[in-house]
Amino acid sequence: MFDPDTTVVLRAVLAELCEQVPVLESSTRARVASRILEVARSGEWSVDDLRKAGHDALHNAPTMWR
Repeated sequence: MFDPDTTVVLRAVLAELCEQVPVLESSTRARVASRILEVARSGEWSVDDLRKAGHDALHNAPTMWR
């Protein structure tokens, strides 16, 4: 799927975006991760593009903590 270096970047972006998300909000984390992966698969490799996609997913996620 992704090479190890790309996986490190994807995980870092996810961790950065979800640092304030409670651990039990796994559905929110999954939604953000899915969106980041979707964008990465489409060929958008810039960290800024990944952050924006994850940020949009995070802020559009139906959650109780916002």
